[in-house]
Amino acid sequence: MKTHYYLGWFSNFFPENLGRVLQEDITNRKSLVMISSNPAEYEDDGATERSWLDRAGIVFDEYHLINFRLQKEDAQTLIRNASAIFLLGGNTLKQNDFLREYGLSDLIKKSTAVVIGASAGAINMSAKWICSRKLGYKVEKSTAYNGIGLNDFGVLSHFDLENNMEQVQSELSPLSNEMDIYVSNKDCAVRVKGDKIDILGDVYLLSDSRIQKLDGTL
Repeated sequence: MKTHYYLGWFSNFFPENLGRVLQEDITNRKSLVMISSNPAEYEDDGATERSWLDRAGIVFDEYHLINFRLQKEDAQTLIRNASAIFLLGGNTLKQNDFLREYGLSDLIKKSTAVVIGASAGAINMSAKWICSRKLGYKVEKSTAYNGIGLNDFGVLSHFDLENNMEQVQSELSPLSNEMDIYVSNKDCAVRVKGDKIDILGDVYLLSDSRIQKLDGTL
């Protein structure tokens, strides 16, 4: 049963209920493979995301970071052997390009490892996402990008919804007529385990241009 976690960003550490289900889901803790969102900047080491897992008592035998320092073939081998895969937060576009250049998306999709993404990483785990100026990207025109497609929905993660809800709804409505979109701010999570979807924090579902807040199940 495949398990995927779409996270926002956490101000401090995972809340207890999220840490508990991660403990239950990540039973194999041999190798954590982290995928950079800024693969040419080598100080992006995933220390913050790793600290969340450490604080939750989830410790691995081996830790690996995939960026441009690694050869493509070595990166692919790490993904094939991973117990858990963590797509780091940061630059969504650079991570998307890197996943494609290194041929990692299909390997992640086929993997039986628990896959976690925070912010940009969660967005790139989704089926499609919108890159536009209104959503905080420094681009001239709005463009739809394909993500890994671990599940058949879109994600907007770690966005200031309180002050931009109408803008988010109007910008994402066209895509919401094609697929459901889960929209969240920080301190939130969407957990997909098999066919079951669990919600932690303030998460909204945008579907057919209509948006509704989801009840928490974690």
